[in-house]
Amino acid sequence: MYAIIRAGGKQAKVRSGDVIQVERVKNAGETIEFRPLLVVDDDGNTFSSPSDLENATVTAKVLGEVKGDKVEIFKYKPKTGYRRRMGHRQTYTQLEITGIALEQKKKSQAKRQAKKAEEAEAADTEAASEED
Repeated sequence: MYAIIRAGGKQAKVRSGDVIQVERVKNAGETIEFRPLLVVDDDGNTFSSPSDLENATVTAKVLGEVKGDKVEIFKYKPKTGYRRRMGHRQTYTQLEITGIALEQKKKSQAKRQAKKAEEAEAADTEAASEED
């Protein structure tokens, strides 16, 4: 089972046990919960409608903060002597995905229709056996 979550303006595909880095989350406790945008279960069924995902959660354990790679910034304008060098290291929060929970309240329509068809066939066979 995997899920697509939104964190820090970016989307990430996560599975249980994955370690990811997201934009820094201020005042993060020990765990964080995300609302997934999409969930694909082990059978390959995709859940993306808001009604299916209103009770779905992705829980993550905060491992700490780390700094990303240094980004070199160099500004230059020719013939004027203008040169500027700067660097930047973005701070990320490192998370371990502990679980993906998808509560399904309703059965899919296909399963309901199949069950109704089986009940109708059973009723037909009982009616035929009673007539004989």
